[in-house]
Amino acid sequence: MTTGPTPFGGDIAQLRVPGDPAMGTADQRVRHAAVTEEPVSIAVMAAAVADPRCGAVVTFDGVVRDHDGGKDVERLEYSSHPSASAVAREVAAEIAERYPDVLVALTHRVGPLAIGESALACAVSAPHRKQAFAACDDLVDTVKRRLPIWKHQRFTDGEEEWVGALG
Repeated sequence: MTTGPTPFGGDIAQLRVPGDPAMGTADQRVRHAAVTEEPVSIAVMAAAVADPRCGAVVTFDGVVRDHDGGKDVERLEYSSHPSASAVAREVAAEIAERYPDVLVALTHRVGPLAIGESALACAVSAPHRKQAFAACDDLVDTVKRRLPIWKHQRFTDGEEEWVGALG
């Protein structure tokens, strides 16, 4: 059994409910992990983790907002290192290993995105809500820390900046 702190306090081992069915190996529980130029969808990620053993599905939809650092954003473009898809799979597997009762799906989009479009779509399902919430929060934080993706923002005042997704 995995132990360690959850993002919301407590211990991961305490999230396990006695009598819940086995969910499979970590590899079996990673349902999707990719980096793509195609539009990403929360509905597709939620469908990927749908399972009759799960009573909770938690999703995260990271959409492009119209501001950053007090400046108006016109548009942005994400670029990735060639290893980004492999790293996405590693991150998903790491979360599945850390939380043995969850199913995981994630996709990060690269290329030009308009305000309101989804850049990162994640879904985690689990037998119980606390497991799903903790794992999804950890998944998003880990993606932001580890995925080699960079954001090129263009502001309405004509300025632009590169923001590293790492470090």
